[in-house]
Amino acid sequence: MADPTTNTLHPLTDATLTVRVIKSFTYRTERSVVLHHVDLTTTTVAGLKRAVLDVVATQSGWKPYRTVKFDTLKLYTKAHGNKTQNLIINLDHDDWIFEDDDAILQTLGLENESEVSFFNRELYEEFKKNPEVKWD
Repeated sequence: MADPTTNTLHPLTDATLTVRVIKSFTYRTERSVVLHHVDLTTTTVAGLKRAVLDVVATQSGWKPYRTVKFDTLKLYTKAHGNKTQNLIINLDHDDWIFEDDDAILQTLGLENESEVSFFNRELYEEFKKNPEVKWD
């Protein structure tokens, strides 16, 4: 019998999420926030946004990110899932964008060790039209 994967070792009420906070798509400027003990059965999209925005607003090292209006979350990958070629966001699967702030994270398919991108929707749409990276 195979060992369980790490995403199934924690209950949905005690998940760890990595949120990629994207300042610039063009320059691939992002920092990650790792949130522990997230209850995916009760936390909403709005609640996840608030938790990350609190980190950005209060923790040191985030000052350059405080000028961006972060408003959109999108699933990047689930644990042990395929990753995209783009290093900070998947440009396909716009159906993975979390449109409803009242949606519960579990109902959106999040599980332990999922990765989510957090960004400004207007900048994302602009980058999708011309996905040129200026810094490699």
